[in-house]
Amino acid sequence: MKSRRQKKVLDIIKDKIISTQEELAESLREEGLNVTQATVSRDIKELGLIKVAIGNDMYKYAFPIEQISVSEKRLKFMFQEFVSSIDFSENMIVIRTPPGNAQTVASLIDGTNMEEIIGTIAGDDTILLIIKPKESVAEIIDYFNNLLVN
Repeated sequence: MKSRRQKKVLDIIKDKIISTQEELAESLREEGLNVTQATVSRDIKELGLIKVAIGNDMYKYAFPIEQISVSEKRLKFMFQEFVSSIDFSENMIVIRTPPGNAQTVASLIDGTNMEEIIGTIAGDDTILLIIKPKESVAEIIDYFNNLLVN
């Protein structure tokens, strides 16, 4: 029962924006699982779920970044929703987002495991990427710009 319930928890947070334990409990009940808030709390802890910012002072439950395999579809969605500009100099790329979104976008970029990106630093609304070799910057900029178009 526990493993089935926890699999359902993972399916729900993958498909829906779930901000609270009560929302998760309600979604589980809709799936036919009778749960308490305490059970949901234990499941969240055991699964290692975290809360991530999704903009407008809102958060949702998510997988820790180590467990995320970033799909291009998700990356494209996040770029279209949250990236306002991309610029570069030498081997550095700077990406701007609305306030509160840079860390989420940077985490997704980290999750792509692009070999040319040797590091990211995210503030509140700015991401700095360090690229090696610098000849790869144009290719990465093109890739990011393609994510921005429908």
